[in-house]
Amino acid sequence: MQESMDAQSRIVITGIGLTAPNGNNLGEFRQSLLEGRSGVVDYNIRYMGDVLAGVCDFDELKYQKRKEVRRGTRAGSIAIYCANEAVNQSKLDWENVPRDRVGVYLGITEHGNVETENEVYEISQFDYDTKVWSHHHNPRTVANNPAGEVTLNLGITGPHLTLGAACAAGNAGFIQGVQMLRLNEVDLALCGGVSESIHTFGIFASFQSQGALATHDDPVKACRPFDVNRNGIVVAEGGAVCTLERLPDALARGATIYGEIVGYAMNSDASDFVLPNSSRQAECIHLALNRAGLQPSDIDIVSSHATATTQGDIEEAKALANVFADCPDLAINNTKSFIGHAMGAAGALEMLGNLPAFDDGIAHATLNLDEVDPECELPQLVPNQPRQMERVECILNNSFGMLGINSVLIIKKYTD
Repeated sequence: MQESMDAQSRIVITGIGLTAPNGNNLGEFRQSLLEGRSGVVDYNIRYMGDVLAGVCDFDELKYQKRKEVRRGTRAGSIAIYCANEAVNQSKLDWENVPRDRVGVYLGITEHGNVETENEVYEISQFDYDTKVWSHHHNPRTVANNPAGEVTLNLGITGPHLTLGAACAAGNAGFIQGVQMLRLNEVDLALCGGVSESIHTFGIFASFQSQGALATHDDPVKACRPFDVNRNGIVVAEGGAVCTLERLPDALARGATIYGEIVGYAMNSDASDFVLPNSSRQAECIHLALNRAGLQPSDIDIVSSHATATTQGDIEEAKALANVFADCPDLAINNTKSFIGHAMGAAGALEMLGNLPAFDDGIAHATLNLDEVDPECELPQLVPNQPRQMERVECILNNSFGMLGINSVLIIKKYTD
């Protein structure tokens, strides 16, 4: 009985769908990370003009009709694309999957800003006459929209949630899926995170007013985590959705298993609206390790959250030094340096960018790490060139967010 219960509680990744500024599937994304291809470009946003951003270029019409794209949201289109890609890649017999036993759990940082800004701008062209206001506004702006659009597109009648967890949300989507599978609330979970952040001028304006919006003459060099010359965040859009299943179900249908989620944790700093807290971050990492039954030395790659803000990178470096000081073989890398900060999708995309290391044994680099900030000095950092590893069996993914929310996810290479 104990063996049966343990097997049922083992949750594995069996399908992957994503869109990132430098790739529209896992193969493209991984190749870009290994070859040093950035997805950060010049970008023009209303009221602010020229900024830098990570911009996705996926086929919105692959799984939607034009009318559906117009009625819905950018976040919804991203979620629909990624969810369909994940289902297709999983090789599930989708037509015979009981849709009431499927759950959709997507992390978001914010939602509704884009639609509200667009509608306010639209009515400003008509002397603010609210008769011009779209009747689609409410379903576009409710917080559950991206996950709800997925259920409409795929005919899913099980539960759907979006999880507002700031920039810790991508991990939160996976954590929710794991919990619902273990509780037997669903038999299949579509999990991850999405972001449409580049389409709202407000997020750019706010980071600029904080002195935290990256600038650089060369867009691909703008995002510089841990580098002494970093000057802020590059805002990005994107999405990543995976199919999660209980191990016995995946084995029974001969599914490809990309990794097993063996540990996770979330906690709160309770100390500041914006400034992170390295002690709470370290506690979150330790909690995830304890739940996984692992030691720090068992981790081979840490996917760092570092956003290229001055204090944010320093605090995470302190947390990582606290936990992994005695782990010389560890590799610490950063995916934002390639694509910018994809907010609600960040954690999910960054985890998936590292997942192929189970097969190729390579820790991708951190771009633009030319001179490490002395306050971020970590001997395990992987600057500019990928590192061939002797072993990659466990990956730990950090994602932290405003209001002091922290999340950690640990993925292990699947073995019988």
